[in-house]
Amino acid sequence: MLDGLGGTQGARETGSTPTYATADADTSELPRVAAESPRRTPSPQIPAVKRSRIGDLPMRVIYRVLAVGAAVLAVAVAVVVGFLTSGTPDQPGEERTGQIAAPSAAPPSPGPATTGPVSPEPSAPVSASASAAGSASPSASGSPSASGSPSASASPTASSSSSSSSPSGSAVSPDRSAVIAALADPRVPELPRDKKLGRLPGAADAGKRRLDDRRSGISLARLAKPWKVFGASPFSTRQVLPKAKGAAHRAMLVSCPVPILVQQEAKDTALLAARWTLNHHPKGGKITWTASQPIKDGWLLAYRVKYERKGKARSSMAAVAVTEGSGSKPGMLFVTIPDTQKKHWRAINTAVSSLRLK
Repeated sequence: MLDGLGGTQGARETGSTPTYATADADTSELPRVAAESPRRTPSPQIPAVKRSRIGDLPMRVIYRVLAVGAAVLAVAVAVVVGFLTSGTPDQPGEERTGQIAAPSAAPPSPGPATTGPVSPEPSAPVSASASAAGSASPSASGSPSASGSPSASASPTASSSSSSSSPSGSAVSPDRSAVIAALADPRVPELPRDKKLGRLPGAADAGKRRLDDRRSGISLARLAKPWKVFGASPFSTRQVLPKAKGAAHRAMLVSCPVPILVQQEAKDTALLAARWTLNHHPKGGKITWTASQPIKDGWLLAYRVKYERKGKARSSMAAVAVTEGSGSKPGMLFVTIPDTQKKHWRAINTAVSSLRLK
């Protein structure tokens, strides 16, 4: 009989507990459900920025390039500056500041002596005493001995002091260092005592016309044929003879402002000018003096230049006259004639005696 508790009375009395059967059914693992991630919309591709090739280079390479560029620029600037500041030393009358340095024992290479600033001196007519009587034949002695002592050319004699004194207001060398340097040159011997230039052999070649040197403020004779006016540069005026066969250089008569540093004494200025003229004689030439005399407001030096030509001893007769003109520097007359044209040597007398102020 069922009781109110939903069971039989007997069963409740006995106190037995109802049992439940469980089914041992096979179970399978449930699949894991993964949350589906939302799909990303692909972003538009941005083109890669091109990197500079310079940025890819190592810094040491960049530094080297910069260093090379700086060096090239410095060299270019130096070349330009050197070109702009370089003078034209081969042109007479051009000036360089500074003193003349003593030359080495070996004869210096051709080139004009260093010059410095000078000022004009009083002008006066040049005396024609250059052609006065005296010894005519050049010295036959051998090559001059080298000497560094300037004792023989320290100053002109008393009779020439009036013509060789320093003009007032002119800028001249403060000392005799340039003269000492010239006398140290083995090509230049000490000056002799005053000696007038005698009549040289040959034709006088005198002409009736004259040439004006406006730069120097002087004038001189225009020699007759076969002399002819030639291109003046780098001089102010130039006359030449036709080049002789076998001659090492051409005979010429030129004028220009003195291309050297003006000295206190005109005799010293002429000495430096004569040394400078060796640049227009064959290489290896040495001077032998034949005349040294004062002229009005100046000085005259005549000399023979000895040299070798194809193993044979040759020579040229030459003369330098410096005088005060109306130019900014004293004027210089220079004439040289090789021994192959010896018949024209007397033209030296003509040229020197024709020197006048313009």
